[in-house]
Amino acid sequence: MGLTRQYLRYGPAALFGLVGSARGSAAWVPRRGERGRCVAVPACEHVFVWDTRKGEKVLILKGLKQEVSCLCPSPDGLHLAVGYEDGSIRVFSLLSGEATITFNGHKSAVTALQYDHLGGRLVSGSKDTDVIVWDVINESGLYRLRGHKDAVTQVLFLKEKNLLVTSGKDTLVKWWDLDTQHCFKTLVGHRTEVWGMALLSGEKRLITGSGDSELRVWDITYIQEVVDSDEPESKKSKESTPGAEENTEDMETLELDEHPEERLIKCSKVGSIMREGRDRVVTLATDRTGKILACHGTDAVLEVFSVLSEEEIRKKLEKKMKKAKKKSKQNSEEEPERSVELSLQEEIQRVTNIKASSKIKSFDLIVSPKGELKIVLLLQNNVIETYNLNLSAQVPQAVRASKITIGGHRSDVRTLAFSSDNIAILSAAAESVKIWNRSTLQCIRTMDCEYALCSLFVPGDRQVIVGTKTGKLHLYDLASGSMMETVNAHEGAVWSIALSPDQRGFVTGGADKCVKFWEFELVKDESSVQKRLSMKHVRVLQLDEDVLCVRYSPNQKLLAVSLLDCTVKIFYIDTLKFFLSLYGHKLPVLCMDISYDGTLIATGSADRNVKIWGLDFGDCHRSLFAHDDSVMYLQFVAKSHLFFTAGKDNKIKQWDADKFEHIQTLEGHHQEVWCLALSPNGDYVVSASHDKSLRLWERTREPLVLEEEREMQREAEYEESVAKEEQPVVAGETQGETGLAGKKTIETIKAAERIMEAIELYREEMAKLTEHKAICKAAGKEVPFPVNPILRAYGNITPSAYVLEVFKKVKSSELEESLLVLPFSYVPDLLRLFNEYIQLGSDVELLCRALLFLLKIHFGQITSNHMLVTVIENLKKTTISRVSETRDVLGFNMAGLQYLKREIEAKDEVTFFADATDRFEEKKRKRKKKMILAML
Repeated sequence: MGLTRQYLRYGPAALFGLVGSARGSAAWVPRRGERGRCVAVPACEHVFVWDTRKGEKVLILKGLKQEVSCLCPSPDGLHLAVGYEDGSIRVFSLLSGEATITFNGHKSAVTALQYDHLGGRLVSGSKDTDVIVWDVINESGLYRLRGHKDAVTQVLFLKEKNLLVTSGKDTLVKWWDLDTQHCFKTLVGHRTEVWGMALLSGEKRLITGSGDSELRVWDITYIQEVVDSDEPESKKSKESTPGAEENTEDMETLELDEHPEERLIKCSKVGSIMREGRDRVVTLATDRTGKILACHGTDAVLEVFSVLSEEEIRKKLEKKMKKAKKKSKQNSEEEPERSVELSLQEEIQRVTNIKASSKIKSFDLIVSPKGELKIVLLLQNNVIETYNLNLSAQVPQAVRASKITIGGHRSDVRTLAFSSDNIAILSAAAESVKIWNRSTLQCIRTMDCEYALCSLFVPGDRQVIVGTKTGKLHLYDLASGSMMETVNAHEGAVWSIALSPDQRGFVTGGADKCVKFWEFELVKDESSVQKRLSMKHVRVLQLDEDVLCVRYSPNQKLLAVSLLDCTVKIFYIDTLKFFLSLYGHKLPVLCMDISYDGTLIATGSADRNVKIWGLDFGDCHRSLFAHDDSVMYLQFVAKSHLFFTAGKDNKIKQWDADKFEHIQTLEGHHQEVWCLALSPNGDYVVSASHDKSLRLWERTREPLVLEEEREMQREAEYEESVAKEEQPVVAGETQGETGLAGKKTIETIKAAERIMEAIELYREEMAKLTEHKAICKAAGKEVPFPVNPILRAYGNITPSAYVLEVFKKVKSSELEESLLVLPFSYVPDLLRLFNEYIQLGSDVELLCRALLFLLKIHFGQITSNHMLVTVIENLKKTTISRVSETRDVLGFNMAGLQYLKREIEAKDEVTFFADATDRFEEKKRKRKKKMILAML
């Protein structure tokens, strides 16, 4: 067997240069009990928690591969729910930074998340049009609600009632009764997509934002409250009108039948608030108290509104009534009979507009204990801004409190370079050049520039040169961070720059069809005695087409020039005479590189192919289909024939130019990769993408075997295909408004396989035990029974106990889906084992949940199987007795906790919770109301 070539694997080392992704939402999170200081923002697949006061990253919630699409902190501030592009939801602990719960139910990106007021339930909406309610405590899905015809944009729980409100891009707002799990009302008053909504005035008002500049306001009336308040009057009327009881009852039933959707609530439009922005609403939200409402469109303006409380409305009404009475007296007219009412604009007042430095992507607001409004804005240009707003001021003005910018560029990075000592990384974008320390990933220099397209470190690593879109070359000094010189190099954009192998000069190629040769020289500076570095233009090569890329051969004899006519021309450097023309690409060559020994040249094109050519005769060795979109950058690894390519398909790939094989794909970026740079020693790769992130990849010591890599790719493809398969159908369940919360994933299939293997082991061990007893009986003496090594590893447990151990290890969120995949042939054994476990009183809740689900999905087969009749009868007895025992234990514990609570309260003379103060405030309010009524 011949020797196989061994490659070393490159792995992700770090993500940097990113403050916050424009995708997703920002949210204030408490840190060490302090609110309004730390903010959580999505950062590609991770979530960064920034301290806005210090401008530092204090916590990273590490994701897997998929991009973050939504965030929602829990009411207690201890957890953060994060929704991802693939439809998964992970709940992180903000104390440890670890993911504690994972939910899989959606088929596409999660677009909305919301906790209920206690934090026990989480509701999610997705692009797949489904809404799923999750039980956070039990770590499982409760049910799926279907009804929207397009992506869900917002979901809201109602605190007082067990109701849910959802809005979608299908222009509908739907009301769901969570007791019966059905949609009982649909609001159809919108002409375009409903992008956001919020509940105001103690959940008695709903405000919605859509594709126009109108915020629609709806009044919510709870029917039960109306019935309760009207009950005494109806009783009186019944008493006063004898024999009218039957008629009124008939009328009530008629009314309810005419409007079945108005049995729970009545929702009517009361008016509109006009925004100043003319485009669609992007985010609409309130603070926790519901007193402040804010919204923004696709521009840089956040509009802030104040919502008056009931007491403030009452005071305003009183003032208005006094004015009306005064006016009527002055006009010597009779007192007007009509009631004085406040307009909607008076109830919801505009406070101020906040102009951010760039387009706003999301925001969050919180009212501090001092009564100051704190607003955080996540901007499109990789910036987080926080504003303070003093609400008690006569004319409230927003003051910018902090701005987090140092961690990244404002626009996409278009060029990268490594220093010769592998320590410093240069990144340049449309507005600045930044120098990063590779080991600490800290930005050590930021210098202003024009739109940068190419760059290099000057030999010695003390200066850098940047080529711009306007045709200029900027020379920067790194020690002072200042621009030393600017040269108008080309009449068009400087597309490429390459350092000469002798390190005495460099060459540039531009859109003005010129290749220019430059040399470094020391010139006397007028302001100082010492000489400084400068650039001297030496020669020019005029061509027929725009130059896209230039590269020197390592021996400095040849120069490769990529042109807009899809060819690569090779010239002799000394005479600038034409040598070779490499043609074959269908679209222009955007990038190329020459190997260290000068034998090979690899070219990457917009036609998605990479071609490998010999530099001796210009023959094409191989054409490789490299990426699913344009190849943007290509570079050889030092002292090897391996090279990396970056594409617009979000991927970076490594290739072998000798064997023409694809070695490895580096996946991590979520949008187009614009450029990459390899360190001179080949140990590091840094890449930049349209997702604003810079990623560092490191060469590990782990060998990479191509066959294993292909096998891993096939497994990943299989896992993807499993996720895309049709979901298993539950017998007797129709495709209605509700369904199971979970979905079939590779994890649920593996969990079902582990249960099947455990049951098979149990069967084998039972058969062996029966056989062993027969042998012992025949031998007339006790023969030692061989213990299964798996059972020995678990501490010599019984086979039935092993099945329980495996069953308990299935994630709570994946239990139903795992049982749904389980074939029926394993169910009888499982039911018998359940009976045994429940009799012992172990894990009664888990087993009852699994038992009821199995009975639901296999009801027909279980009831028709006569062998299972006795098993079901036994289960019925044991389950009822054990569940009642568990309930008694819970009741006893609850009573004990309440007793302890009362004892502590009596001892400390303070209430443990805010119940007592709330009750006191309520009584005070009622007393004031009575006094005002008495005065009137």
